[in-house]
Amino acid sequence: MKNSNGNGSELTIVYMGTPDFAVRPLQAMAEAGYHIPLVVAQPDKPNGRGKKLRPGAVKKAAEELGIPVKQPLKVRNNPEFLEELRALQPDLMVVAAYGKILPPELLAVPKLGCVNIHGSLLPRFRGAAPVQRCIMEGDEQTGVTLMYMAEGMDTGDMIASEKTGVGRKNAGELLEELSALGAELLLRWLPEFEKGKVPGTPQKEEEATYAPMLEKAEGRIDFSRPAAEIERKIRGFSPNPGAFTELNGERMKIHFADVVQGGKPGEPGTILEAGNDGILTVCGEDLLLIKQIQMPGKRAMPAADFLRGHRIEPGTVLG
Repeated sequence: MKNSNGNGSELTIVYMGTPDFAVRPLQAMAEAGYHIPLVVAQPDKPNGRGKKLRPGAVKKAAEELGIPVKQPLKVRNNPEFLEELRALQPDLMVVAAYGKILPPELLAVPKLGCVNIHGSLLPRFRGAAPVQRCIMEGDEQTGVTLMYMAEGMDTGDMIASEKTGVGRKNAGELLEELSALGAELLLRWLPEFEKGKVPGTPQKEEEATYAPMLEKAEGRIDFSRPAAEIERKIRGFSPNPGAFTELNGERMKIHFADVVQGGKPGEPGTILEAGNDGILTVCGEDLLLIKQIQMPGKRAMPAADFLRGHRIEPGTVLG
């Protein structure tokens, strides 16, 4: 097997991942010619009003590449799945947003270990939602970390990392960028694994922070908070599951907004103006100019487009 640099590669790699974030590293390894005998993804989940089973992005990508896919209901206490992995005799297991903590007996299968592509600069933001949490916390910089997997949640030794700025990207945009960065970082280091086990650097436990999974209810906007904090929440929850409030009794998702410095007296959530520039709203500190919204059953649209068919009176209170 030859990789993209024309060097001989004898690595056998099992890949584990489920959502969009994990697609690009898989594609990059396949394009580079690495031998991937199996992809492991979470089981298909019901989606939409009809609750039809829908495969994850990694499963679809693997099928397009012609790579066999396994979707075990569980990876812990599953001897049949464990034996299937052992039979493949993988040199390396690469994991990206698989969705479950792997048990010790599974971590011990590959000769060179299990490595994970994590969407933060560890040890900051261990856990399920590092990209969303870094936006909401106001971090100016984030990145991806290539790390060994251990029994804890994102606690293993770090191999390498790559940084990028957060700017005003939303979670979807940042996830896409970090997926590409993770793929580049992985391809940079795979040739080192061909030489044998790569050393890692222990994380500093005292610097660890956590990024728990987003709950839909957490997306409710509290207009008594500062506008800058609300704007970060909106980006952290966009495009999914979406930060939201209520307009005239209907749930309104907000996908994009600007902070307007200064403020005017009024109850938080009170709309001061609604026009071509957006929906200007009172917050606990400064004002929020809502620029893009989504009403139930509708696509996301500029607030100005919505207002052409729906008049909002100044003094209307959101939430």
